Amino acid sequence: MAHFAELNSSNIVIRVLTACNQDIATHGGELSEEAANYFGTYTPFSENGVKWIQTSYNNNFRKQYAGVGCTFDSTKNKFILPQPFTSWSLDANDDWQAPVAYPTVITYGDNAGYFIYWDEAGQRWTGKDDQNNEFLWIPESLSWIATGN
Repeated sequence: MAHFAELNSSNIVIRVLTACNQDIATHGGELSEEAANYFGTYTPFSENGVKWIQTSYNNNFRKQYAGVGCTFDSTKNKFILPQPFTSWSLDANDDWQAPVAYPTVITYGDNAGYFIYWDEAGQRWTGKDDQNNEFLWIPESLSWIATGN
């Protein structure tokens, strides 16, 4: 199955639908404007839709599979995920990066894994163990410290 992302006027994905591979093959082929236009002849735009563009479920082209909220960068010909937090920035590969690198230690004890999440207010990585004890990642020492919570 082929997939098409519907874009609004700001190039934000508002929905993703499937199409018949044969329809794509007989109307210009993969990634063609003709195939996108043909898809639009039998799939009308939603209220804010202005353009259909093909996306790859297997991430074979346009960087990654488009999801609702992704932005299509027409200059780079790729879909970019929504910014997860205000403090995060795009790297050279157009992946969002936190201002503090992700922890290098992700397990404890007998290789049990921390549940790790970004604390935007504190600008840091926080982890919880299986007992719900909270830890803060200290990048300088490459270690976790208990918060006492």
